[in-house]
Amino acid sequence: MTVASGSLKLLSYAVLLTSITASAHAQSSSEELAKKLSNPIASLISVPFQFNYDQGYGPNDGDHTVVNIQPVIPISLNADWNLISRTILPVTWQDDIAGPSGSQFGLGDTLQSFFLSPVKPTDGIIWGVGPVFLIPTATDELLGSGKWGAGPTGVALKQDGPWTFGILANHVWSFAGQSDRTDVSSTFLQPFISYTTPEAWTFSLNTESTYDWETNDWSVPINFQVSKVVKFDEQPVSFGVGARYWAESPENGPDGWGVRAIVTFLFPK
Repeated sequence: MTVASGSLKLLSYAVLLTSITASAHAQSSSEELAKKLSNPIASLISVPFQFNYDQGYGPNDGDHTVVNIQPVIPISLNADWNLISRTILPVTWQDDIAGPSGSQFGLGDTLQSFFLSPVKPTDGIIWGVGPVFLIPTATDELLGSGKWGAGPTGVALKQDGPWTFGILANHVWSFAGQSDRTDVSSTFLQPFISYTTPEAWTFSLNTESTYDWETNDWSVPINFQVSKVVKFDEQPVSFGVGARYWAESPENGPDGWGVRAIVTFLFPK
């Protein structure tokens, strides 16, 4: 073997090794991003667009379609604490959800949460607490509550290898707004569990249960979702699709099966 051919082989090996290393790094990076997405208060700017479709509302089996715009923005307060802003702004189209009530399209009420969270987990537990606010941004009476509300919110979770499990909860009481509208006193509970593969696939299961203390009604959708983090050039994006089953809902609420799809733009630091 000549010196030239030996050098070419060494160069080829180096290029191959570099390619393998880069591929492994990209895969690991995508896996870490996918795991951060399973954490509601991760130090990661994300902008999810979550599409939901449900049916069976009221005596006319009305339809309800909503796109939740849900930006999550972490703010570093100091070396020990972060403040996480989570916003849910629904854009809704619905038809005959309250009997023959026709169609409505527009914004719903905004739910704004803030979580004060330590930078480092406490005994392996990631947690955050803070206030939640209900803001009456609905553009139609049938799209919102007509009330201002506030209350406490909190989240606690643990990440163990590929697994993430925990719970997010809040309670909102109304304190102002349209006097002829029903008061708001609502508890939200979201236990969740997910599994993330080295290829950045995530399989998740949760409920988004709500108890209305004014009407004494539960709403309990059980959600299953599969998502995948991919990169377009240097921009990571997560795509997800799933189904949900309404295990419990008010008399005029949704029933049966619904669908969910979600696109999340990620902006790692």
